[in-house]
Amino acid sequence: MASAHTGRTAEPVYRPVLTAGRSELEALGHLDSDAAVLVVPILTLTAGDPVDLLGRLPAGLTAAVDLTGFPETGPLLGLLRRGVPLVPVIGFAEQADRLVSQGAMARSHLGWAVLRLRLRADPCGADAATAAVERIWRRTGLMPEQCDLLLDVGEVCCMADLRAAEPRVRRLVDWARRHAWRSVTVAAGAMPPALPGLPDGEPVRLARWDWRLWQNLTGLGLGYADYGIRTATPGPPERLPGMRYTADGAWWIYRWSRRGGRGDDRVAELCRAVVAAPHWPRAGAGFSWGDHEILRRARGAAGAGSATSWAAWGTSHHLAHVLAALRQPAGPPPPSANDRRGERPDGHRSRGPRHGGRPAWPSRGGESGRTG
Repeated sequence: MASAHTGRTAEPVYRPVLTAGRSELEALGHLDSDAAVLVVPILTLTAGDPVDLLGRLPAGLTAAVDLTGFPETGPLLGLLRRGVPLVPVIGFAEQADRLVSQGAMARSHLGWAVLRLRLRADPCGADAATAAVERIWRRTGLMPEQCDLLLDVGEVCCMADLRAAEPRVRRLVDWARRHAWRSVTVAAGAMPPALPGLPDGEPVRLARWDWRLWQNLTGLGLGYADYGIRTATPGPPERLPGMRYTADGAWWIYRWSRRGGRGDDRVAELCRAVVAAPHWPRAGAGFSWGDHEILRRARGAAGAGSATSWAAWGTSHHLAHVLAALRQPAGPPPPSANDRRGERPDGHRSRGPRHGGRPAWPSRGGESGRTG
């Protein structure tokens, strides 16, 4: 049975780029109504993904779906006919016939789409970008004001990546201001493609360079997007019981060895370490569904779960943490990409940057003032 989706009452402030796997969809499914209206997830669909779960997303949440690796549109059209609010994500190099069908999908349902410019793959010069968007608008029948622009940087995993990405984004923002977009958002992913050599049995801090990039761009009116707790480049699956737990400017990676004790005991020990850490939220289990599940394991009130469960709990906490940060009042200007103070040789930082200001694209993007 389809969810009773309702119209939005606030403009989104966060557009996480997520896979349409069970862990991410489960985390999205536990967003409360206040949070759901502030999030537009960019879901990448591939063959075999549980498309039917999109119909169970919470009321007020609109999902954007990237069909690049998903040739069949029949299941999505069925969801649209049931009233599930979905919008297409259109690539700059999309084939002409698919542009026509995606334009029809956008116009016949919610009336807007997301245009995704991948900085590592698509032509990013002003002339090439203009030619690409004019082709998209012509084939889809959409107008600029019916399109959200997503500037997808891809991996930003160290200071060098940050220094390379920031000026490119600034040039693209200058280009984007020529058009009347609904909103403009920058997306980046800072989780490394693989985490080899990390010790197990103790938490390890990894800097969130994607958050640092967005902070450095404060003042340009850009919305924020990241890749959640996953990497922008798929890597090998995690084999140890693990947790990727988001904190201010960093992730804490927990990996507990398979050696010694039952699986339930190892996961309970891991969760007790999370709950006892300084970055455990003041609201505790009330901060997010994921934190509630972590606390249950820490108390031995539930089983260990699986890798899918651990990813779902971490994603749920991440969504709540980012929304809380984006809804804070504007803070002091962040350090520039040339400021190397506090950087360790391994690319981590001894102290993470504080939260920056809110996204507010001049036309329609950014936060509406809703505080939940």
